[in-house]
Amino acid sequence: MFTGIVTTIGRVVAVEDRTDQRRLTIACDDDPGTIAIGASIACSGPCLTVVALGGVAGDMWFSVDAAAETLARTTVGSWGEGTRVNLERSLKIGDELGGHIVTGHVDGLAEIVARSEVTAEETGWGATARFDLRVPAVLARFVAEKGSVALDGCSLTVNSVEGDVFSVLLIPHTLAHTTFGDKGPGERVNLEVDLMARYAARLVEARE
Repeated sequence: MFTGIVTTIGRVVAVEDRTDQRRLTIACDDDPGTIAIGASIACSGPCLTVVALGGVAGDMWFSVDAAAETLARTTVGSWGEGTRVNLERSLKIGDELGGHIVTGHVDGLAEIVARSEVTAEETGWGATARFDLRVPAVLARFVAEKGSVALDGCSLTVNSVEGDVFSVLLIPHTLAHTTFGDKGPGERVNLEVDLMARYAARLVEARE
């Protein structure tokens, strides 16, 4: 379980393709003494299990295996050496719930169709970016204005919705501390719809 609050950015340093799965090694600045084999880490959305780790505090690495289902539904299959990924450690009882409940189970991919900048001069406090994203029709019904979505593991508030396209606004801190600072039109990101929206829709379907 996660909250969609990215704690650090990791970098893929090795990729090993195996039968129906892929092993990725990711470098980051965490302390390996705080991570155990078998721990869950959200890597740009998908919840992946640590199968190996090493290094020292501030310069560590960990390895995860992505199975066929993850490779088919997420962007993990396109990651290569140098790919930057948003990282979040799993939630502990008593931690602050800063975003929203995120499971790390990606529902599908959203495509960035536009990015527009609002300059620091216009806002008076910092540069902001608006992203417009298109989602598959089957997932569009779960996206609501002022609701929550997780995009590449980031908890974001939906600003507007029009058909299968919705927008989010990213503040300077989010742009600086996640991989969204580098993203633009044509790129795809991992989408997890809000858990409550998914179950609410299922209840409605059951009554019909």
